[in-house]
Amino acid sequence: MPTLRLSSTGTYYLLSALHGEGVLVVLSGFTKCPGLFYATPAQDGILSRIRIPGGILNSKQCRAIADIAQEYGGGYVDVTNRANLQIREIHQRINAEVLQRLQELGLGSSNATVDQIRNIMTSPTAGIDPQELVDTRPFVQAWDNYITANSQLSALSAKFSVCFDGGGMISVSDRINDIVFAAVLVDENLYFRLYVSVGAKGQPAKDTGILLSLENCLPALAALADVYLAHIDTNSKHKLRLREVVNSLGCENYLQQVQQRLTFALSASPQKKGFIERKTTNYCHIGVHPQRQPSLFYLGVVLPLGRLETMQILGLAELAEKYGSGTLRLTPWQNVLLTDIPQKWVADVQREISALGLDCSVSNINSALVACSGKKGCAASATDTKVDALTLAEYLKTRVSLDSPVNLHFSGCAKSCAQHSKSDITLLGVNVEQDNGMVEGYRVYLGVDDNEQKFGREYELVTVAKLPALIERMLLVYKTQRLNLEETFREFVNRYEITQLKQLCDRSL
Repeated sequence: MPTLRLSSTGTYYLLSALHGEGVLVVLSGFTKCPGLFYATPAQDGILSRIRIPGGILNSKQCRAIADIAQEYGGGYVDVTNRANLQIREIHQRINAEVLQRLQELGLGSSNATVDQIRNIMTSPTAGIDPQELVDTRPFVQAWDNYITANSQLSALSAKFSVCFDGGGMISVSDRINDIVFAAVLVDENLYFRLYVSVGAKGQPAKDTGILLSLENCLPALAALADVYLAHIDTNSKHKLRLREVVNSLGCENYLQQVQQRLTFALSASPQKKGFIERKTTNYCHIGVHPQRQPSLFYLGVVLPLGRLETMQILGLAELAEKYGSGTLRLTPWQNVLLTDIPQKWVADVQREISALGLDCSVSNINSALVACSGKKGCAASATDTKVDALTLAEYLKTRVSLDSPVNLHFSGCAKSCAQHSKSDITLLGVNVEQDNGMVEGYRVYLGVDDNEQKFGREYELVTVAKLPALIERMLLVYKTQRLNLEETFREFVNRYEITQLKQLCDRSL
């Protein structure tokens, strides 16, 4: 029987290749960017990532993933900030027939050589958002099919990332990606506006000023990838990122080389160039919302730190089949949507979600709480971020009621896998010197990063034990001192100097 086995040194060996109809399982050791067929070692075992293009799963896929997590992993899955799924704590051998079964269900590429490339991102409400300009799901599927059919794209950096934004209420255009196609209307004509990663690390993709007709979008994307490949060492394990290539060539030169590969002109837009400035509504998907389809609703479910126990996966799959269309949608904010629920069943679905230990409340602090894997899963982490985040959430649950999300991101080290640039409050894990020795703690930062202050404005250094009370004071001061209900936490803190904020918090004691 063909199997994949984990050696005592933490390396997977392919004992016999599995060939089936349209299936070839390939494995070539560890990579920093895991896939279904590309394993990554972590502190808590082997990590496997399942790409979910567009974040959409059906109930059969959910059940298969739950089975894998229960039999081989830690009995849970984590939703990532690219709407992937991760299975962690893998310690035992995985039968290759199991991987073939996942491929047959559409989980993992049928071309395993491209399976490590980053997930294709789009709005989780694509096709159901009442305000969207275009349903981006066909573009996600077309690009995924193109990658699968063109094995030369396996040479892309595993971090090569593409996003399609349909111009709806739930925007993903501000997420960090190499290439973004954002739907816009110009003189009542529909286009994709092209954004490309350039400049400093961690910055959103920059507006090129180019408008593409919908039919020209994918040929342009193929050419963008082709020019990138022409300027990197495709055999290197440490490939340059697209941003680095564009910085080296110059954006204009890069786009000229793309133009040479196309039969149509890359036309500039009359609109002002610049970074994406749309005010995002990232957490408006939490709760109950009408779809563009009459009398149907979707429910945004809060997942504590993006984690789903196998019992919860199976329960949500059953709800999707019983009341909806049998599909779940993962979000880049590490939550999940149940879609296509008739209005008469909404209250029943909410009750059953609650019975699974989950809820749909935007006031739930977990709705915008993010943490990296922490000490348990990563040797670089100084703190146990997930435990600390859940402890904070439990502490705040009965002390602070939020009417709008406040983004709290726990990062165990300066690499910031929790994406601090999207946070209102960044908590950076450090060791704090005390009279009785070193203890774990966090540097607390407010706002977003810029060239001067990578994590935002530093507020305070605090031990883990004192962190919950500090965050409680900050949130209560925000609720009582903000100008109005529409003022966000970020807007509120940006009105003050750090010393002023500390004075406000001290007076609240």
